[in-house]
Amino acid sequence: MDIIVCVKHVPETAEAELKIDASGKTIEKTGLVFDINEWDDYALEEAVRIKEKFSGTVTAITVGPEDSDSTLRKCLARGADKAIRLTDLKFTNSDAYATAKILYSAIKNLHFDLILTGAQAGDDGSAVVGPVLAELLGVPHATMVKKIEFGEGKAVVNRELEGGLEERLEVKLPAVFTVQTGINEPRYVSIMGIRKAMQKEIKVMGLADIGLNESEVGEAGSWLKIEELYVPPVEKQAEFLQGSPDEIATKIIEILKSRGLV
Repeated sequence: MDIIVCVKHVPETAEAELKIDASGKTIEKTGLVFDINEWDDYALEEAVRIKEKFSGTVTAITVGPEDSDSTLRKCLARGADKAIRLTDLKFTNSDAYATAKILYSAIKNLHFDLILTGAQAGDDGSAVVGPVLAELLGVPHATMVKKIEFGEGKAVVNRELEGGLEERLEVKLPAVFTVQTGINEPRYVSIMGIRKAMQKEIKVMGLADIGLNESEVGEAGSWLKIEELYVPPVEKQAEFLQGSPDEIATKIIEILKSRGLV
């Protein structure tokens, strides 16, 4: 089974102090640590497990600058056989639709039985690249997938729904699945895997290589454009009350009375 995994090189923002850059349309990336998107990490692991069970190949592909190679190297170290980086200055500021179109233009000429990607990206959280890619390719898709089983020419997947519910679907292959965290436990990268990954070629393709023009990518080819990125003003302040239970109760009553609520 030949599998393509779409991955994204994203900043680790959980403990970082984020600042908006001079353009006012994105965050300041200087000093931030970048790594593979968390959801894509699970998609990669699932692809490698499927390959180990059914044989075949895993190809990791990303849209991003040269420093995205570190994420692709990690994919190679964890079991991907090939890596492709789609890089061009014209790709800058592509929204989810334009990004999906870039991926589509590179993938449409590749053989695949399955395409996996993360359910969403940790930086923009759009969660639509996978479905749009499937529509452009003309293949079925399923989102928020938590389990994948295979039959003859088909897959049966469990999808996560709201309220703790799950949906079980039969999907004809080839298809695109967006993977939810928790579908597996991503493996650690071995030293040997890292060494081998450093020796493997990463194929680089630009705008001309995938047959698109400038009007189809970047801001020009995007349906959504960021006008301004800003930190919302603080409208309410939390007040912590200290003291014994009786003292706190008295203070609460005083506050409620002062605001005309009792």
